[in-house]
Amino acid sequence: MAVARLRAAASAESAPARLAEVVIAIVLVVSVAFGAGDQYLGSLTGSGHLWAAGWSSDVSLLSAPWLVLPFLAGATQRSPRRAALLGLACTYAALLGYGLMTLSPVEHAHLTAATVRGFLVSERAVLVGGIVTGPLFGWFGQQWRTRRAIAGALVTAAALCLEPLARRAVLRPIDDRSVWLAEVAAGLAFGVAVLISRCPSA
Repeated sequence: MAVARLRAAASAESAPARLAEVVIAIVLVVSVAFGAGDQYLGSLTGSGHLWAAGWSSDVSLLSAPWLVLPFLAGATQRSPRRAALLGLACTYAALLGYGLMTLSPVEHAHLTAATVRGFLVSERAVLVGGIVTGPLFGWFGQQWRTRRAIAGALVTAAALCLEPLARRAVLRPIDDRSVWLAEVAAGLAFGVAVLISRCPSA
């Protein structure tokens, strides 16, 4: 009887740990798919897919969604350390997916030492930047989830809202009007949702 109770207790204690592992695995798989999908969208423009002309490359070049990704990943965690580490991991998982798609036959490329080296050199700024943005925005997500701390969440929303202006300032504007309007709208909606979540319920 006592043994059965001990087994039941051990099973109950291990259930949350297993669930946490499943959540992390799902986040990483989704991150790889995000990165691969981002690259694939960019390749559609000029490839004869008329339905994707223009807007797909603009969506692929957006930077703010790459900050939203670790924020959402971090929001799945209760521990600040785990959130920061998962933010870092999902950022590089997404970059892995992006790189694998870039160097895949889908993109008429081949995975070789030379092409990998070329990819790492061309994306070195992004690869280095991810060391900071991944953990930081992962932590932002965790703080918003556990403490309803809105500063980091509003920074994430602002990244979406202000990217079109930043891109114009550096002379790399988002050409498709619907893309930058959708990004700003998403940022505003997210910001409003964050502020509403902070308000005490009646």
